[in-house]
Amino acid sequence: MHAQFELLHPFKDGNGRIGRILIPLFLYQKRALSQPMFYLSEYLESHREEYYQRLKAISAEADWNGWIAFFLQAITTQAGQNSTRVTAIQALYVQMKLAIQEATHSQYTVHVLDAIFSKPIFRSSDLTAKLHKEFGVHAKTTLSLLRQLKEAGILRELKAGSGRRPATLCFPRLINVAEGREVL
Repeated sequence: MHAQFELLHPFKDGNGRIGRILIPLFLYQKRALSQPMFYLSEYLESHREEYYQRLKAISAEADWNGWIAFFLQAITTQAGQNSTRVTAIQALYVQMKLAIQEATHSQYTVHVLDAIFSKPIFRSSDLTAKLHKEFGVHAKTTLSLLRQLKEAGILRELKAGSGRRPATLCFPRLINVAEGREVL
């Protein structure tokens, strides 16, 4: 299905992105995935030349076997990398539960931890509103927790707050683990 879409190339722009998003949607529809959250983009980008050669071979030589072998290798490799990342994310969660508790000595450790794991780039005002709405945490308490987490090196400020504009913060370790490389 992915190869056929790419070979049709129906749009002037965006065919690659649409073709890649069709993969998890198709697997989800066929009940091979419980959620449409399996992306091959990383593998296909890192094997771009072979990817294009395999697609071209379908048109030029009707080489579906070569394409299927390539695609199955992509799925196997990417699934292994994703599994490794999930394990690393789970380990980071356990590690951060202790680190945040040590840095803040707060009863809200797990709430903050869950919030930064669910959205690792966020505005301070969004986190403040979320914690207040869901758990009744006062805004001043949340801002104090964020300051402590920045001081401990757990969070990093991407954009300083100014006046009524909230700061934009990130959780670099989670982003780097999820990306599989150092981005922050």
